[in-house]
Amino acid sequence: MAKLTKNYKEAVAKFDKNKLYSLTEAVELVKEISYANFDASVDLDIRLGVDPRKANQMVRGSVTLPHGTGKDLKVLVLCTPDKEDEAKAAGADYVGLDDFVDKIKKGWTDIDVVITMPSVMPKVGALGRILGPRGLMPNPKTGTVTMEVGKAVEAAKAGKIDFKVDKYGIIHSAVAKLSFDNQKIIENASELINTIIKLKPSSAKGTYMHSIYISSTMSPGVQIDQKSITA
Repeated sequence: MAKLTKNYKEAVAKFDKNKLYSLTEAVELVKEISYANFDASVDLDIRLGVDPRKANQMVRGSVTLPHGTGKDLKVLVLCTPDKEDEAKAAGADYVGLDDFVDKIKKGWTDIDVVITMPSVMPKVGALGRILGPRGLMPNPKTGTVTMEVGKAVEAAKAGKIDFKVDKYGIIHSAVAKLSFDNQKIIENASELINTIIKLKPSSAKGTYMHSIYISSTMSPGVQIDQKSITA
């Protein structure tokens, strides 16, 4: 722990916590102040001026990152037998229905994305208490409840991510790996930020996007100047 503390202090000393950095500068800084001995995720934390307790101010959606997330996602498709071949051909890691529903009820959640069909949602809905808190619950708004399960699997494997504002009005999302070159991180981050900007609820008043921080898994957060985000 002492080593981590020392590294963290050294990292914080390399930048001004009160300064707004351009996205390009922030990405360079995050790489400089990251001390993880593994390929850490690059994360965005975006604080919005919305009240997520109000249904008309909920911000959620999905976006396909230009360069993917760098993570090999494990995709589960819960579907009827006639859709199983389509899901497997698209690259799904697990395909089935009742067996996987029972497995999840017993606590299995070693998956990153769950895709299903409207006709089997009554069975999948029973898993809400398990999948919901883990951000795995399928939703039509994010394209994970669909008849086109093959296309949904391909999108997930290509770098599609789902996001949702939490109860504090913050969206947390991984957008890349630290090993990505700077331009790829910048383009992925810009894609997510611009998507969230487009989803501004009409009922949200005042400042919509209060702050944007970028960090790696084990680094401090660097605040981004929103004016540096290109559409």
